Amino acid sequence: MAYFTNIDKIKYEGSNSTNPYAFKFYNPSEKIGDKTMEEFLRFGVAYWHTFTADLSDPFGAGTATRPWDKFSGMDLAKARVEAAFEFFEKLGVPYFCFHDVDIAPEGNSLKETNDNLDTIVAMIKDYMKDSKTKLLWNTANNFTNPRFVHGAASSNNADVFAYSAAKVKKGLEVGKELGAENYVFWGGREGYETLLNTNLKLEMDNLGRLFHMAVDYAKEIGFDAQFLIEPKPKEPTSHQYDFDVASGYAFLQHYGLQDHFKFNIEANHATLAGHTFEHELRYARVHGMLGSVDANQGHPLLGWDTDEFPTDLYSTIFAMYEIIKNGGLGTGGLNFDAKVRRGSFEPEDLFHAHIAGMDSFAVGLKVAQKLIDDKVMDGVIEDRYKSYTEGIGKDIVEGNTDLRKLEEHALGLTEIKNQSGKLELIKAQINQYLLKAYAGE
Repeated sequence: MAYFTNIDKIKYEGSNSTNPYAFKFYNPSEKIGDKTMEEFLRFGVAYWHTFTADLSDPFGAGTATRPWDKFSGMDLAKARVEAAFEFFEKLGVPYFCFHDVDIAPEGNSLKETNDNLDTIVAMIKDYMKDSKTKLLWNTANNFTNPRFVHGAASSNNADVFAYSAAKVKKGLEVGKELGAENYVFWGGREGYETLLNTNLKLEMDNLGRLFHMAVDYAKEIGFDAQFLIEPKPKEPTSHQYDFDVASGYAFLQHYGLQDHFKFNIEANHATLAGHTFEHELRYARVHGMLGSVDANQGHPLLGWDTDEFPTDLYSTIFAMYEIIKNGGLGTGGLNFDAKVRRGSFEPEDLFHAHIAGMDSFAVGLKVAQKLIDDKVMDGVIEDRYKSYTEGIGKDIVEGNTDLRKLEEHALGLTEIKNQSGKLELIKAQINQYLLKAYAGE
């Protein structure tokens, strides 16, 4: 059954196109460096926001008009699979992502839930045979059901821990069955509301225990996907244990998991943590931990996870700068963990939103590559830190000095000269490169 009958396959038509169902900047076959855009950007569609979410919010009921919503139960789940692969084909995306409950409804028992999953997974696997779209990652939803009111692996209730672990086990099996290139752990309720009733050490220890069990089971079944942690500081809890990349990295090191995990970094989560998107990407990159990206943006005036489609070109430029410097994302990708606005409730809006996001990252890729090729920022940084390439600076970097030698050097200084950081010049140059990219230069 077809659900988007009035929409043809989305094609690249260039920046002068006025066709709302065409890419203006994303040209899948265009080479940037040694890869095509499609190879570099590795876009993914988030199953939950695109096919499951109804656009409800804490203050209002859902507004989404979806042709598949005339069904219910397992019939609805099957209709969503049909709609999803039609959407993937027409949009031309290489990947998609999902939580377990996105694709199949929960039953009255874990066994019934798993049976539902098996039915839909078999259907997805069959569709994937004739589709170029692959599974970027899957994960377990261990946060929506009331059983997770106090958390999942970090719950005070051992039965909930066991239930959560069973869902992760099933998720790993599903990931292997569908050829997932990654598996994500997002601790939607792995945190606390207050320390007044929380055994913080036990909760964090248990979270580490579950991750080790997952590593062991993946090896047992031969599932070699990259494991990813997706940091988020708060919401729904007041503090989550994967607050940001830095705290997440410390957690992995403390529990001896750093060789098994990387980070799936979401732009909107960075905002909630008080960081820029590029900060989180760079922190992960310089520690060899950048694995994948949830491509969205937050609203600067709203203090919650708004999950907007990415259209801020400065953000996409800085993000792609880090990703290029990282040598790409390996098995990771750019998953649009983003939802259309509540007022954009028609099925066609799903295409408009993804086209906008894909075009925005295409611009970001092209501009970032030019900035790197021309050493716009690298040149400034190299010059700014040149004092560490000779003399006492070189001794500091190479570990050939101590406090006495540094004091001796400092006592001999008659004048210390600093130089400009050239921030305004850098921003002006970025503007220039962005406008040149728009003009096709």
